[in-house]
Amino acid sequence: MMQPHKSAKEDVRHFYDRVGWQLEDGEHYQNAHYEDLRPVSQEYIHRCHLRVNRHLKPNGKFLLDAGSGPIQYPEYLTYSEHYQYRVCADISIVALKEARKRTGAKGLMVVADVANLPFKQDAFDGVVSLHTFHHLPLEDQARAYDETYRVLAPGASAVVINGWSESPLMKRWGWVARWMNGLRGLRARLLGKKPRPATVEPTAQPSESPTGTFTVKNDPAWLKKTLGGRMDFEILVWRSLSVNFLRAVFHEKLAGRALLRWVYNQEERNPHYCGENGQYPLVVVRKQPAA
Repeated sequence: MMQPHKSAKEDVRHFYDRVGWQLEDGEHYQNAHYEDLRPVSQEYIHRCHLRVNRHLKPNGKFLLDAGSGPIQYPEYLTYSEHYQYRVCADISIVALKEARKRTGAKGLMVVADVANLPFKQDAFDGVVSLHTFHHLPLEDQARAYDETYRVLAPGASAVVINGWSESPLMKRWGWVARWMNGLRGLRARLLGKKPRPATVEPTAQPSESPTGTFTVKNDPAWLKKTLGGRMDFEILVWRSLSVNFLRAVFHEKLAGRALLRWVYNQEERNPHYCGENGQYPLVVVRKQPAA
């Protein structure tokens, strides 16, 4: 009988090979349905993506992209801009083929499980992992952090981006999104139109549906309990707003760009609070320099 964790990983690989990393319009992957690509949000999302660079060494030989996917957004390429090689590790062959197109000779492609990396200790001058660990069962998420730390060179840092199972900030302000969606639906009905559905987040369970795959998200308490005493880490903000909240609340005609600049500035002033209470934390793992 197949082990549950193996079944989950096969589910993820199958989804991304057949659905998630398929181009739908010649430009965007199916997985882009889980992002807000509207012009009103582009500046905010762009600046959030670039936060990763602050915590990586400015240059080095090898940068590991653990669960690289196809390196979906242009900002992701900046993480390895001043590294000699970007090692893309993923269980999806389709993802690695797409990543090869974006990295060229700089990219080294490896089929690998992020919870069991096939690299020697202290091999990388930096590690990034973007929206990957939550596709693992919780016990494997802990192993993935251990593996990330193991392959980091002394004095180097890793950046892990994921989503929390629940965001206190999004829960507190959810009424705004519901109110805006209600107004939107009312306007559509008055105009005799069918309301466009809000964006759909990936499903939280294994699924045979093409709309999602296996995900298990955790919370700050789990992360602190799991990593505490095992490695040096810090929880900061990557982005405090969920996709659903972005799409519901921020619009061009309602000063959306200006409001998102204000949100970004608040995140900059309160990176730890927004990291633990917003939707998407940026977890920095550091390995101390050798004595």
